[in-house]
Amino acid sequence: MSNRPDLPAEIARRRTFAIISHPDAGKTTLTEKFLLYGGAIQMAGQVRAKGEARRTRSDFMQMEKDRGISVSASAMSFDFNKYRFNLVDTPGHSDFSEDTYRTLTAVDAAVMVIDGAKGVESQTQKLFEVCRLRDLPILTFCNKMDRESRDAFEIIDEIQENLAIDVTPASWPIGIGRDFIGTYDILRDRLELMDRADRNKVAESVEINGLDDPKLVEHVPAELLEKFLEEIEMAKELLPPLDPEALLNGSMTPIWFGSAINSFGVKELMDGIGTYGPEPQIQSAEPRKIAPEEKTVTGFVFKVQANMDPKHRDRVAFMRLASGHFKRGMKLMHVRTKKPMAISNPVLFLASDRELAEEGWAGDIIGIPNHGQLRIGDTLTEGEAVRVTGIPSFAPELLQNCRAGDPLKAKHLEKALMQFAEEGAAKVFKPTFGSGFIVGVVGALQFEVLASRIEMEYGLPVRFDGSQFTSARWVHGDKDAIEKFTAANKQHIAEDNDGDVVYLTRLQWDIDRIERNYPDVTLSATKEMMVS
Repeated sequence: MSNRPDLPAEIARRRTFAIISHPDAGKTTLTEKFLLYGGAIQMAGQVRAKGEARRTRSDFMQMEKDRGISVSASAMSFDFNKYRFNLVDTPGHSDFSEDTYRTLTAVDAAVMVIDGAKGVESQTQKLFEVCRLRDLPILTFCNKMDRESRDAFEIIDEIQENLAIDVTPASWPIGIGRDFIGTYDILRDRLELMDRADRNKVAESVEINGLDDPKLVEHVPAELLEKFLEEIEMAKELLPPLDPEALLNGSMTPIWFGSAINSFGVKELMDGIGTYGPEPQIQSAEPRKIAPEEKTVTGFVFKVQANMDPKHRDRVAFMRLASGHFKRGMKLMHVRTKKPMAISNPVLFLASDRELAEEGWAGDIIGIPNHGQLRIGDTLTEGEAVRVTGIPSFAPELLQNCRAGDPLKAKHLEKALMQFAEEGAAKVFKPTFGSGFIVGVVGALQFEVLASRIEMEYGLPVRFDGSQFTSARWVHGDKDAIEKFTAANKQHIAEDNDGDVVYLTRLQWDIDRIERNYPDVTLSATKEMMVS
């Protein structure tokens, strides 16, 4: 694609990325510091707020504040130097992985946060696999170097082995744990010194001229300097230099070392995202791909968040602009329903603060308040019937029956559950046999979140109890085959919130039996969002 035209300057300065990590690696803290350096907030909050310490800006649901975890991916836009960063925060908790998988379809790169003491953890590995499927460029930040952490070579080895990706150091730590005093910025030949006293203070930066510069001795204690010089020599010999091309095709990741809570190493990482991160990329779609420089506007919905403002039952669809220059008030065609939609009050997010978006360019993420017309996977265009592809929906791994505490409120419950289903927070199945609903999720914590949200947002106490079914599969095949199949397996059949036929299973044996007895029907564990 090297003969593509240059991107318009506004699009070329966009950097749209997600932060991925295992819970507790420091992702929310890093997000906060990004906003601090982007000038978006004056004082960074702390995840578990003590007294006056402000609540972090990117966690807005009550449960997130109580537990100190992020459960819904929020999007934030801010300027840094000459770049416009669109940062999509993703829940690190494995119970919310589906939301995260979908978020990764809307970004051009990922920043992987690793805890210096724990290295590559299970959830990091899972999320990395998703990035790998999409060849997403990855930049790595090794956090918590000011605590007792592992040796830098050990961490790099672990990433290379577990994730099968080349690692190149962009900076190198000087000292570890209590002795950690800062890093050497390899890309720009600078010494970055950490100020432990003031966590919101930008680190002191000393420009040096190569590793034999006498200034090093002034700033680095002798025993640390000796070890550092030895390590950096080894690193230069053993590890590959930064190859921007390999970074962009996803085969190499640069690693920065730092401490997000001490605002340290964050600015260098941001510079790296700006300098080496990808500009907005081509989007896969049917019947043709969409290039960011195209004049007409195209965008797709990758997330729906209901009740962001509990006082007004609003829903916001998060839309990634794939091409063109969007202006407020534009009429776009909703490809699934073929109806025009005037986008009159689109919003830009700064965590839970939002402002009207007068315009947006390819790469930006804007919120579109709506009353349920927009669903995950929807494409909006200036008239052409193209549909963005590759936004997955996964079969739930846990199923439970859901009943309203008050039987007279069953209708209200249906409405609440449908909202959550369209938001992608859960799968809701209506069995053809019997009453009630079966709710399916990817992780057990989601049942708690749903119960607490249904009670808070709809004033409906609900209870979840065990279901005889353990999994669900979407049924595909021609109409007659499906009808014959459903008639013979009534007790197992349900419909999802899009009206698609679903087969509820108890055991793997059920699935094997169907595959054996009904060769013209296929059962699938994923479905492409909103194909209809």
